[in-house]
Amino acid sequence: MSEEILVNVTPQETRVAMVENGVLQEVLIERSQSRGLVGNVYKGKVVRVLPGMQAAFVDVGLERTAFLHAADIIRTDNGAGNGAGNGETAAISDLLNESQEIVVQVIKDPMGTKGARLTTQITIPARNLVYLPYSRHIGVSQRIEAEADRDQLRAMVRGIAGEAESGGYIIRTAAESVSQRELEGDVGFLRKTWQSIQDKIGTLPARSLIHEEQPLAIRLLRDMIVDEVEKVRIDSRETYGRARAFARAFVPEVEERIEYYPGERPIFDLYSVEDEIQKALQKKVPLKSGGYLIIDQTEAMTTVDVNTGGFVGRRNLEETLFKTNLEAAQSIARQLRLRNIGGIIIIDFIDMEDEEHKRQVLRALERALSRDRVKTFLTEMSPLGLVEVTRKRTRDSIEHVMCESCPQCSGRGIVKTARTVCYEIFREILREARQFGGEAYLVIASQVVVDMLLDEEANSLAGLQEFIGKPIHLQVESQYHQEEFDVVLT
Repeated sequence: MSEEILVNVTPQETRVAMVENGVLQEVLIERSQSRGLVGNVYKGKVVRVLPGMQAAFVDVGLERTAFLHAADIIRTDNGAGNGAGNGETAAISDLLNESQEIVVQVIKDPMGTKGARLTTQITIPARNLVYLPYSRHIGVSQRIEAEADRDQLRAMVRGIAGEAESGGYIIRTAAESVSQRELEGDVGFLRKTWQSIQDKIGTLPARSLIHEEQPLAIRLLRDMIVDEVEKVRIDSRETYGRARAFARAFVPEVEERIEYYPGERPIFDLYSVEDEIQKALQKKVPLKSGGYLIIDQTEAMTTVDVNTGGFVGRRNLEETLFKTNLEAAQSIARQLRLRNIGGIIIIDFIDMEDEEHKRQVLRALERALSRDRVKTFLTEMSPLGLVEVTRKRTRDSIEHVMCESCPQCSGRGIVKTARTVCYEIFREILREARQFGGEAYLVIASQVVVDMLLDEEANSLAGLQEFIGKPIHLQVESQYHQEEFDVVLT
């Protein structure tokens, strides 16, 4: 599988597209006015402790106070505490006090009306290792499966760190085939970074940013470059220079894969990335067979409905449903990754009778999800053909980044019919007539509503005029949307 990463940089935002075999799989967007906060370290101040929720709200200098759960608090030498050490979480009131200063790291960006999610377990990532200042544990990525490789890497890192090392490490997947010298370089970089953070902790006041995560264009070199990535194309000469310098210092094996893209054609027009982004904002996703998906994102969960559409199959109904569901499984995994949908996802596959078909569809979905960098978990298929999936959510989906609720329907996704609006106008006129009287009434509404009042509802309008004994005049306002109207006394 060949992969290519395209980086589009403007003063307003940076966009990253990950393409596999010519097909867009993932889009990351970071805007200069609202950069992601995940990975940032702050010196915060506890403003409220909530024993009933086992949580506290911490002011770290952001627009909204951030949320810190008791389970995300660990024992440190400076007094911030974690649970009892026996697998149970201590009471939040025993761990924190109001007005207490505490060092925290963002693990989830603010979303909607919710503030950022915090932890006191600081983690500092490098290319091959993640440093855990408050732990002595040395862990290995689960994606490194060979036990001999896991033991060798663990022993290598333990030897580099030495017995005097106060922190722990997580060995990342990228470290599977690196040399000891590269690991030594990572350890040195991480130690310097942590020392810088400690120096700032002692000098900066509460509500201060202590350590800021790297910008997206640099972060992708550290976290996303795998052996399958053949090229990283960047359309900004300045960003290209910074990326090459970073790669030269920390990931030299990647440097030659970074290219500057000077083409006149926009970089996101390659592989039709712009078109795919626009399609990812739509609810309906067509399948090649003629079937389609309907993806609905709500506050509580995301639902995915699979439909056969125009696909009629060749043999029998069961075979048609099976093939549609198999194709849908691949498309769903791609859409979750492309749209960056997180949280609870309910997939409504088309009902199948054959148990073997159900098993194969579920395994196909599982294999497709295994290529996702974000942690996912799925359940067995229910008797109703539903599959529950959870996908870790650390940042907003591209729909939430690029879109907002419709000002006309207020996010409902539907509008009242013209007939419904006509009846609301009739009720409003009756209300005005009973309360204020008046010589006549002027109804200002959209063209479609006025047309209905003059045509299909003309008899009702005439009956109302006779009932109140006052004339009713109509006026079209082209700027009004279908639900908007005014009743004016004249």
